[in-house]
Order: sequence, then C-alpha cells, then structure tokens
Amino acid sequence: MSVGERFMRRCPHTFCEPVWRHREQWLTPLPAIRTWLCDNGSLTRRLQQACDNEFRVEVVNQGWQRPLLNERRRLAMPTRQLALVRQVYLYCGDLPCVYARTIIPRETLSGAQRHLAVLGNRPLGAVLFADPRMHREPMEFARLQAGEQLYAAAVQRLTRAPDVIWGRRSVFYLAAKPLLVNEIFLPAIEKL
Repeated sequence: MSVGERFMRRCPHTFCEPVWRHREQWLTPLPAIRTWLCDNGSLTRRLQQACDNEFRVEVVNQGWQRPLLNERRRLAMPTRQLALVRQVYLYCGDLPCVYARTIIPRETLSGAQRHLAVLGNRPLGAVLFADPRMHREPMEFARLQAGEQLYAAAVQRLTRAPDVIWGRRSVFYLAAKPLLVNEIFLPAIEKL
C-alpha cells in the first residue's frame, strides 16, 4: 500500500486534521529542518536574526471561531466554545517562512492578557518570551500533507506547494492562562 493510499484510508475526506505527536513518538527522524522544529527558544527572535532586519508578520485572519477538534482537545475546551483564532505568516524578506495559527480561549484574554487580542502585525512570540512568568508545555510535531486543514491554510502563499511540510505546536501559559500556538514551517525556512 502506498503512502497516499494509507493516508486516504486514515483520512477519506478532505480537510482532515493532522496527527500531533511528541518527538520520541516519531518512528522516522524529523526532517532536515529539525533544528528549527526542536528549538525551544523564541522562533520570532531566531527569524529576526536570520533575516537581517527583513522579518515581518502578515496577519491573514483574526476572529472568533470554533477551534479544530484537536485544538479544542489540547486546550480542554468545550465543544461549542469559541476562541480568538489568529492566523499569520512570518516572512523573511518576500518569502513566507512560517504559517502560525494561535488559539486563544476567551478566558485567557482577561486581565493583563487583554492586549493579546490587539497585536496587529506585532509578533506574538515577542510578547510570550518577554514575560518572565511564561510557561511552555513540551512541543508536539506533525507531518502535514495535502488534504489536511493546516496544510491547506499554510501553503496559500506559495507558488508551488510541497508534498509534505512539518509543524510544531505547544501550549503556552501566561499567568496560568493557556493559548495554543501552531507553527507550520514552509520550504523557505531551509534557506535560512
């Protein structure tokens, strides 16, 4: 059975959700971009350094939505509860390097964290890593391909979509309030 046939058996409908796993659960090694995937530091800071001041954030969409099933489960959110969903591309010059999708539950946007709803083109990573009380849970990784929701969203800005892209996600806590950050790495990251 080919990889495509196995995928279609697992995901017979379009727009399936990716399977997220901890690093040790991958049977095959992570790809050549593993240094980007496994870096526990600020992705924003690392991109800013690699891009020689040509780093920028483009907000694609931000609004109240129902998170994907795997996102709701990861944040232990009730099925019908809405969250603020922020979708951005992180650019190095003219090249989109990362597609990021952040899920912020309504309760997280209370108190001092209200400013997370009005970041505009400012990078979320800069806010998270500037807070000394920030806590991050262990990262999970996914191999994404055509037919999966995050894949379709991530490759929108590409002239040629690759067969496979890799992503990571983790739950961050600010003042013990959670938010989920998905970061999908695009082919341009390999050039940095």
